[in-house]
Amino acid sequence: KIDSVVATFKKTFDGATVAGPDPKNNLLIALSSDSVVGTSTLLPDLEKTMTSSAKTFRDELNLRTVTAIVNYSSDSVTRTFSFTECQDFTEDVLRRNMRPTFPQLLELTRLAANYDLERLSTVGRNSQIWLGVEKKDQNVVLTRPSSQTVFYRAISHSDFLVPGVAQRILTFAMDELDRALLNPKVAKTASTRIYFHVMKELNSTTNSVVNDAKALLEGIIAKFSTRLLKLRVDGIEIKLRLLQEGSGGAVRTISLVSSSEAGKWLETDAFVEYADPITGVPEQIQALESSEGRLKISPYPVSNTLQVKRSSARRVGSTYAYDYLRLMEVALAKEWAKHSDMAMPPINNLVNSEELVLGEDGKLTRSMRSIGSNTIGMVAWVVDMRTPEYPSGREIVLIANDVTFQAGSFGVKEDDFFFKVSEYARQLGLPRIYIACNSGARIGLVEDLKHKFKVAWNDEALPGSGFAYLYLSESDFSALKPGVVLAEKVEVGGEVRYKINDIIGEIHGIGVENLRGSGMIAGETSRAYEEIFTLSYVTGRTVGIGAYLVRLGQRTIQAKVGPIILTGYGALNKLLGRDVYTSQDQLGGPQVMIPNGVSHQLVEDDQEGVENIVQWLSFVPKNSSSLPVMSFSSDPVDRLVEFLPTKTPYDPRHMLAGVHKGTHFELGFFDKGTFVEVLAEWGKSVVTGRAKLGGIPMGIVAVETRNVDRIVPADPANPNSTEVVEPQAGQVWFPDSAYKTAQAINDFNKENLPLIIFANWRGFSGGTRDMFGEILKYGAMIVDALRKYEQPVFVYLPPNGELRGGAWVVVDPTINEEMMEMYADVQSRGGILEPPGICEVKFR
Repeated sequence: KIDSVVATFKKTFDGATVAGPDPKNNLLIALSSDSVVGTSTLLPDLEKTMTSSAKTFRDELNLRTVTAIVNYSSDSVTRTFSFTECQDFTEDVLRRNMRPTFPQLLELTRLAANYDLERLSTVGRNSQIWLGVEKKDQNVVLTRPSSQTVFYRAISHSDFLVPGVAQRILTFAMDELDRALLNPKVAKTASTRIYFHVMKELNSTTNSVVNDAKALLEGIIAKFSTRLLKLRVDGIEIKLRLLQEGSGGAVRTISLVSSSEAGKWLETDAFVEYADPITGVPEQIQALESSEGRLKISPYPVSNTLQVKRSSARRVGSTYAYDYLRLMEVALAKEWAKHSDMAMPPINNLVNSEELVLGEDGKLTRSMRSIGSNTIGMVAWVVDMRTPEYPSGREIVLIANDVTFQAGSFGVKEDDFFFKVSEYARQLGLPRIYIACNSGARIGLVEDLKHKFKVAWNDEALPGSGFAYLYLSESDFSALKPGVVLAEKVEVGGEVRYKINDIIGEIHGIGVENLRGSGMIAGETSRAYEEIFTLSYVTGRTVGIGAYLVRLGQRTIQAKVGPIILTGYGALNKLLGRDVYTSQDQLGGPQVMIPNGVSHQLVEDDQEGVENIVQWLSFVPKNSSSLPVMSFSSDPVDRLVEFLPTKTPYDPRHMLAGVHKGTHFELGFFDKGTFVEVLAEWGKSVVTGRAKLGGIPMGIVAVETRNVDRIVPADPANPNSTEVVEPQAGQVWFPDSAYKTAQAINDFNKENLPLIIFANWRGFSGGTRDMFGEILKYGAMIVDALRKYEQPVFVYLPPNGELRGGAWVVVDPTINEEMMEMYADVQSRGGILEPPGICEVKFR
């Protein structure tokens, strides 16, 4: 039957010459059968027929593809088999059970060139998921598993530019990727790509479509950045079809590509495609915003160096250091979206950065070098950010560990670089942001010795009895450069040995010099906190000196997957001689570092972490010598504070920020939507944070009027310890909340913020446990902090508030009369003791 179909097809050419240098034609054959025949039975016969006709197909019909569609009358499923000229008309398994136009529209051939592909199941009828494993190059020995990429490919018939359509189809793509990443065949470090071919033809100009589509895509990336990061999306490609005016219905294909391959995460560019006029297969592309000529379309590339580094960073639960600049761009776009009354600058102009490079002369220079060309495990930039508070731009210094370089450890070069960059920030008075993802001080080894040294056992049959010394053979010692090892020549049983006394090594940075560098940058960070704004973000993990840098910088944002530890749990278990700890989180996870006040805020992922950095900077002046900028506020400063504090316990956050009551929102003390709390889980009887009042940033200390619990966890290393729950009364200062108050005041002072204290304390807790817990010391620290405060301080007794005894003393304006003032609502009260206490003293 196929022979007769071929003969009929041949007649359609009517004697015309069809042969040519490249096959152009396609033959589609539909077959039907009353009985169901399995693929394993049908396919060999089909393939034999096709291969036997290969010469006719190629020479006489100039066929590129033969597609057989098999339909069984008793079965609703249609099976499709494709036989291609490039495979001598054997079946192309990649195209099996696929509509004939799909492989071309989804550009599967480009995928198959560099990847071994396996199709995974999908929900969508017009969508496909392919698991791609990089093909091995026989000439290259890989020391790592072949990288995986999950490719989402789909066709859409909707109008991409209609409001809501772009978000719907990209959300569906993310849903499919969510399901695909649950497949056990997909590695946890696999990256993902999204591809859409939109078939709906658009009737507009190229520039109009490109501008509208880019704005849509950038907006979606900003809105769903957290989810895209979680899904490890490193590329989004959308093909749009434009009807060209005056061309008789000719269609031009525009390709929007958001890619991470060039360096920045999901940076968007637009291209025009040029297809073969007969087959319609895309052959060339040209960038719309470039003067370069056309480029040949090549297969999808395998992972480059940057992709491998991204995969390495993801393995420890973090993001590649250079990608934080793009996350900052996305965070700024979200921040601008909150200010609908202001015109946002172009998104590609929100963040401009210059990398800081330390030269051989020990001097820092600003550079525009290629992404990922760093040769040490630390990178830094001067970042110019256009924020709603500073539309013309503000500069910050951003420092980050590169965890893909020796696990982000601190060696001598990293220490020197960190010191110089932090010093540079201090000299300019710029905010210093540190992204911590490291493994602590570098533990150096002389690698040449690892496989050469030998052990002189006390008893070779019983290694447990110890050893006398380590030694090198005569040949191994002679092969080393002089001075690498200091050894003593000995002879044992006629064998010449070199007993190792000292290992010096060839390079600087394998021993305690790394610890010396750690001390240097610890001191520099302490100075930086005193002089400029410092903020740390912990992601992945931070260890040893990395943990101290975070604490010395004081202000800390911690990712959910980002323990802050001094020593790994494995090393502690060795020290204890038993398996006590099972994870780093037990030592320094959020459940430890948030309640103890080391970390100020907790975030789910790196995108949220960067958004919190940007939000925090909105309260911070441009530099250390400036005052906070007053930004426009849509909330009138002269409106009433609608929330009224009650005599019974209430949530003080409602007084500060407002609260929804049914369909009505009761406005609080500060501009609506500006209050940001910090240190929420530590010292819970005090509330601290920042907000804006009439557009002016302010520091806030308020009082929790409700009873709270302080929880002290059990220590797994002590089998007799148990979790302790300590109740704490409202309106009372305890050791932790007094320390928190002093810490917050110091932070606000160094940010040049005016401070308002909502004074509603009945006093300090003076019981035995709290006196032993140093309540007196921390209460005195509040006085120290207020005495040194250099901006206005407003002490305000709110309605139904009370301030008594020692609590009054530590916030009295006479502590710093030049800066402090006290105000009291007519419904507030003050006194030395509470009435019952006065009666006990005066009416005995």
